[in-house]
Amino acid sequence: MSVVAAALVAAVLIFAIFAPRSLPEITVAIPAAVLTLLLGLVTVDDAREQILVLLPTVVFLAFILVLAHLADALGLFAWVASVMARSAKGSPHRLLLSVFLAAAVTTAVLSLDATVVLLTPAVIGAARALRMPARPHSYATAHLSNSASTLLPVSNLTNLLVFSATGLTFAHFAALMALPWIVAIVIEGAVFWVFFRKDLMSAEPVVSREAANPTPDVAAPIGTIVVLGITLVGFGVSGFFGVEPFWVAAAGSLVLAVPALRGGFTVPRRILRAADLKFCGFVLLLGIVVEGVTSGPIGRWLGDILPTDTTFFGLLSAAAIAAVAANVVNNLPATLMLLAAFGPSASPGLLLAMIIGVNLGPNLTYVGSLAIMLWRRVGAANHEPADLRTFTTLGLITTPLTILGSTAALWLVLGV
Repeated sequence: MSVVAAALVAAVLIFAIFAPRSLPEITVAIPAAVLTLLLGLVTVDDAREQILVLLPTVVFLAFILVLAHLADALGLFAWVASVMARSAKGSPHRLLLSVFLAAAVTTAVLSLDATVVLLTPAVIGAARALRMPARPHSYATAHLSNSASTLLPVSNLTNLLVFSATGLTFAHFAALMALPWIVAIVIEGAVFWVFFRKDLMSAEPVVSREAANPTPDVAAPIGTIVVLGITLVGFGVSGFFGVEPFWVAAAGSLVLAVPALRGGFTVPRRILRAADLKFCGFVLLLGIVVEGVTSGPIGRWLGDILPTDTTFFGLLSAAAIAAVAANVVNNLPATLMLLAAFGPSASPGLLLAMIIGVNLGPNLTYVGSLAIMLWRRVGAANHEPADLRTFTTLGLITTPLTILGSTAALWLVLGV
């Protein structure tokens, strides 16, 4: 029966990756979950428990997607593109630095989906307006949507799934992951600087100040930035009062929705579409399908090979296994499988190392994370399609280095 369970997970993931006829991921997830129950791979009680465990995380995901949409509707990403173009001053290297900063902050605060869906088009547009190759800057948003998603519990759905199991507060989680986050971004930046050196030297020469900044200046949406800042602080303090993060995200979304709707910048239908309820349902159903694997021999085998100590090699082993799993079955089901395999007694350090693996590992292959799949679609829609050879070569260089560097940084922080 474990073969059947693995086949059902594979069927759901293959459908999600290739999205035939642009059908939503939930199209196959529903029958797969039903079969999982009918075949007795998962009991109804276990399925119900899995849904209840995942539900707060999925509700938060919906609200953070809405929050990002409203911020975009109120001009946040148009302003970011304007700032990047202005700060570049005709230099592709300066633009790349601006893209790294914008992508790192966007991913950390608004999650990797905002970086892929909202920031990537702004970055490509800014590069073209400055007559610079968009390739290195587009790949930067792809890589940082993963590499910069380790800082906060809200930065990535994988973080949210693991957060409650760590027993850490929001602030403690961020404090432990700050140095690994910085190390990963610095390593990515150094590799990009060398890997794309020809692209970064091939911009047309700038002959005037106007040519250096052909994009119009956009006023900073101060109110939106303030609301996002207060929301972020709310995430940090909500744990001390036993408040689920989704309530904070809902409050921030409500505050931004008022001016966005009143000013005609969006409509209720777009807000509802931004919540991506079909994908949220997919995550819940995927949890049931993956439970059929983790409760069988595969789950027990994973439990046997996972490390139990927080030495450097223990942390590195956890990160490496998580990275491999992410590239085999995608990082979302990999996180669910590894959480079950680690069990309720796993140390926070090992779980944080697992986050490093499932977040940074997907930069190696197209199938490692849903964010990369989405980035490919966004790039193609903006006439900047991904190239398999470039992506794979870049991933082979950055992924081992960032995982090694970030894990070493985590080991140092845990020691302190």
